[in-house]
Amino acid sequence: MNIDKYEEALMNCRFCFMCRHLSAIGQVRGTEVDTPRVRAAMLYGTRTGTNSFDDADFVDAMYRCDLSGSCRRNCVNGYDEVGLAIAARADIVEAGKAPEKVAKLAKKLAASSAWKATGKGKVAIFLDETTASDKDEVAALKKLMAKAAGEYVTITGGAIGKALKVLGYLPEAKAAAEKFVAFVNALEVSEIVFPNPAAYDFAVEDLADFGLKLKAKAFCTAKFFLDKKVAFAKKAGELFYLADDFMRNYIKCACPEKLLEKLGAKQKFFGTNDEETYNCGEGAIVLDKLDPKLVKLLAEYVAERADDPKKDQIVTLGVYAKTQLKKYGKLNVKTLAEIAAACL
Repeated sequence: MNIDKYEEALMNCRFCFMCRHLSAIGQVRGTEVDTPRVRAAMLYGTRTGTNSFDDADFVDAMYRCDLSGSCRRNCVNGYDEVGLAIAARADIVEAGKAPEKVAKLAKKLAASSAWKATGKGKVAIFLDETTASDKDEVAALKKLMAKAAGEYVTITGGAIGKALKVLGYLPEAKAAAEKFVAFVNALEVSEIVFPNPAAYDFAVEDLADFGLKLKAKAFCTAKFFLDKKVAFAKKAGELFYLADDFMRNYIKCACPEKLLEKLGAKQKFFGTNDEETYNCGEGAIVLDKLDPKLVKLLAEYVAERADDPKKDQIVTLGVYAKTQLKKYGKLNVKTLAEIAAACL
């Protein structure tokens, strides 16, 4: 089974309570089943015969995980509970026990794996469907890319494999990734920018796991604009930056914070600690499509921690978190790209 690759997490997390307060789903539902400890214990039960993927409640719990990486990042032993959760989903899919809504979404994602490129140049930017759906984000990126690169290629289109991977559809994820890599490599660009942190994580982490490689150097937006020494005439002012799940907990990249420093932002501390995730299930990529009611609970949980929800300027790195926090949390949210573009 795929979970066998995560033996340390499987055998040790089931006895540990230390990160239960960092499980966002467990917090908003008030349930132990939505913590790494109980997920590991239930998965161990598949070995002893006390649990099986025939139990729909068990399977649903595996698909409720937010995959934020907060528990893993703050684990004193670094046990990979995220890897274990995704491996469990892969085992569920291989057993033919994926929930109907998951299977339908995976089929739709796999069918969307096609892209087009417009513009010219040696630099490209990939606007996935989530990013492209936000007009303000797209407008901000156009201004910033014009300053940073001049001419550039814009790639748009569907799933590149990240969402399929987190749903447990590993062969389909690899197939989509292979197609995307072939498409980008054929463009012969030397640099490619990924505004969506999930897509950036896929480019720098997941592709290697699939034995794939982009010819172009991959950048997150923050690093790209920093490296190109984009000049900013205005200061960003006072704001609350919600640390991105992928950049903080997966890749461990501080470029967004460095860009905020360059923008002269006066960053205020949000919430009660610097360990929790406030990105409404960003790590799970498509949690908003599988369980919007759960995402609503997550957004409301974040909103409760805002000092002045209507006036406080909240900043996220990606469009996913921005969308959920505005829609369900009623917060005043912009992306980092929007803040940066306003400072040009």
